[in-house]
Amino acid sequence: MNEPGPVGRGELLRSAREALRASGSVLFCGPAGIGKSTLLGALAGELRLAGPVLRCAPAESDRRLPFVCLIDLLADVSDELLATLPGPLRTALDAALLRGEHPTSDQSRLGVRLAVLQVLQMLSDPPISRGGPVTLVIDDLQWVDRPSAEVLAFVARRLTGDRLRVLAAERVPDGEQPLHRQLCPPTAVELPVPPLTPREVARLLLRDNGVLLPHGSVTQIHELADGNPFYALELGRAVLRSGVPESPGRPLPVPRRLRALLLDRLGELTHRAQATLLSASAATRPSLTLLRAAGHPDAAADLVAAERCDLAVADDEGVVRFRHPLIRAAIYAEAASHLRIDAHARLADVVTEPVERARHLALAKPHEDESVAATLMAAAASARRRGAPVTAAELAAMAADRTPWDNQQIRAERRLAAAEHACDAGLRVEARAAAESVLADAECPRLRVRARLVLLRNAGQALHGLGPLIEDGLVDAAGDPELEAPLRMWLAGRLLLGGDTLEAAAQAGRSAELATLAGDPTTAVRALTRLAHLQSLRGDPAARETVARALAIVERNPQAESWELERHQAVLELFDDDLQRAERRLVSLLRKVEETAAVEDTVAIMVTLAEVQSRTGQCGRAVDTARRAMRLFSEAGVSCPPALYAAALAEANGGSVKAATEHAERGARESAADGDQLYLMRNLAVLGQVQLTTGDAPAAVETLGRVAEIGRRMDIRDPAVVRWHADLAEALVATGALDDARELIDRTAEQARDHGRRAVSATLDRVSALLAVASGRPNDGVAQLREVAARQTGLDRARTLIALAGVERRCRRRAASRAALSEAHDICVAIGATPWAERVREELDRAGAQSRADHAVALTVAEQRVAELVRAGSTNREVAAVLFISVKTVEATLSRIYRKVGVRSRTELVRAMDVPAPRTPADALSSQAV
Repeated sequence: MNEPGPVGRGELLRSAREALRASGSVLFCGPAGIGKSTLLGALAGELRLAGPVLRCAPAESDRRLPFVCLIDLLADVSDELLATLPGPLRTALDAALLRGEHPTSDQSRLGVRLAVLQVLQMLSDPPISRGGPVTLVIDDLQWVDRPSAEVLAFVARRLTGDRLRVLAAERVPDGEQPLHRQLCPPTAVELPVPPLTPREVARLLLRDNGVLLPHGSVTQIHELADGNPFYALELGRAVLRSGVPESPGRPLPVPRRLRALLLDRLGELTHRAQATLLSASAATRPSLTLLRAAGHPDAAADLVAAERCDLAVADDEGVVRFRHPLIRAAIYAEAASHLRIDAHARLADVVTEPVERARHLALAKPHEDESVAATLMAAAASARRRGAPVTAAELAAMAADRTPWDNQQIRAERRLAAAEHACDAGLRVEARAAAESVLADAECPRLRVRARLVLLRNAGQALHGLGPLIEDGLVDAAGDPELEAPLRMWLAGRLLLGGDTLEAAAQAGRSAELATLAGDPTTAVRALTRLAHLQSLRGDPAARETVARALAIVERNPQAESWELERHQAVLELFDDDLQRAERRLVSLLRKVEETAAVEDTVAIMVTLAEVQSRTGQCGRAVDTARRAMRLFSEAGVSCPPALYAAALAEANGGSVKAATEHAERGARESAADGDQLYLMRNLAVLGQVQLTTGDAPAAVETLGRVAEIGRRMDIRDPAVVRWHADLAEALVATGALDDARELIDRTAEQARDHGRRAVSATLDRVSALLAVASGRPNDGVAQLREVAARQTGLDRARTLIALAGVERRCRRRAASRAALSEAHDICVAIGATPWAERVREELDRAGAQSRADHAVALTVAEQRVAELVRAGSTNREVAAVLFISVKTVEATLSRIYRKVGVRSRTELVRAMDVPAPRTPADALSSQAV
């Protein structure tokens, strides 16, 4: 809410500042309302500290007033300075400033230009300028009067960037070029001002109104405003004045001020053309063919007239496109209600697509009508099957409104369907409102239980405070196993997030029994999946048998197939280090459900996939997957600790350490607020890893100690569930708590052996080697690190090599240390582990001066031969000819040599090879072993 500066314009402001420093002048261009004036104001305030700033902001009516812009620009220039001008120039300028006869001759007009040029030169001289150039800030270049424009163009060509800079803005339609660039110096940089993203619009509205609007409303505002901040603010204020639409998809109110601004030329059209535009605004995909069928035979001529008024246009294929989405909404809002009803009735008679036809039919009959309501429900089901839950929610809500009042149960069922569709779409505010209305009004216990289930699913991870919702639901269920089974499954989920895995398992088992008794295979499969998850957390081998039971139910009842069961199988494969199979399963599952599943379901699959990709060394893909998951929730403005965990893990390995820290800290905060112990543990585990790898071992001990305590409370016995043990042990070694580290390693190693977790055992062996080094046995540690690295791949191997390099360096085996770092760097680059590659590169650079003397030890025989030939002065082509290899091979070999030796050029390599290289037998043996 207190974000400084214009929302969403940080990068653009940085570009503008760089351009002002480099070229001296900037021209912002873009459509009306896009925020050009706001940018000028922000930068002008900064420039005022560096030198004189002269401003003008003409209006359209000023174009007919000669020299009005010049008068505004020079308003703050003192009479004393103007009095120093030569007599003829002062006379000419006084005339332009309305202090004398208007300059009409060529000589007098030239005098005005020379006078302004000299005034600006004087202003740019010390002490007036304070060492900086004069800045002209000109808003709306398109309205500058012609005489002023001629003066500005004259001085812009003659004053350089160190004497004059221009900060200007011009209104330019999307996709077009500015027409008044000549009023700026030739070196001016054009910066188009882009529309805001949905997330930026949400932040803008929050800062302006202090109220977080529902995601559905923000999405509508963004689409309608097309990212234009002025339009978005006007629409947001109108929504707050009139109230948020009760159902998703309902038209937003368009304030009269915007309608007047956008439709100032609508009155130039005939009534026939206005009716054609109204039908086009009401249609989902307007075209000339559709408009003719809907009773507008002269649609083509009407669109020609609309194009002249800059309202809409028909393209070569006959598709009607409005100049701006808000013009379309304004035309619809401006029309009388009976005309809108008539337009929808015409369209309902001619469109053939079921969903669109149902929508027009409903808007043509805005009253209770069972046949219309039934048509809308059928269309909602069709939209949901096609993966359009927002449309489905809109249609179901309209169906509920048109259901006759005397049939309250059907009305409630339809409103509940709208809540379920809104929940699937991630529209949490809309889903909650619809479900709560059913819960408050419905007399049927079954409907109240269903409403509670929607509210539970809609809460995401924040189940901590929803105990009464489940308890009251169990009262409503009154022993009905079909109603009780899903409620107990949600109770198991709430207990899991609260940390009581034992009772959660009992409730999940009871839910499966009840669902089986009720003949509900879908709930039985979901309950067994949750039970298997809980069993796997506690290291119970019965988890696999539970999965088998669920699969057997699916085999008998294919309609009970569950994405949750499929994802859990991938989780088990992740724990078993069968990463390729887990990834194939998740990619296939995501492809299958992404278009139709609810938002939280899609995100859950993406979270697991990102974790698998991180483990398989696909760091770049993991970052992409995690960011996709984040976008699904962040634009909705809701909390999602699992997505934050995935983003933190992926960024820590393949993106930005800063982003990883921010995501992990936010994920931990939001998990704690939700009472979600499992994802509090996971987010803290990533935060602790980042703290350890960035050198803050004491902070890592504290953070990972919290993780250990949560794991003990939750009775999580499988060390593959959350992999924090090795990081905490390494942090304990780094802080000198060797006994604590040894105890943790021994305890976790036993658990890893019991569960067959080879990857966990390998990371523990790495830390055990570091413990040996810290205990005074460096040679044992080196041998153990080499053995561990030999059985690892990807980032795990790179981390072991980094540890090995540190030990070798402390043992003064610099060449061996550098060789290990070089290999670790190659691995990190290959798998896209950007933060790790950067850290290793820095370490290589720091060690470069010390390592150059040992370059011969670190190089292979082939690399040594190439280096010697280069030292002798051979070109790459000559080296290739002598060694009978290609020039590309020589170039690749040189790149490896540069990296190992720590140089960046042939000259530095020759200089490094001239340094005496003392070697000992032990060094040579160590190097060969590496």
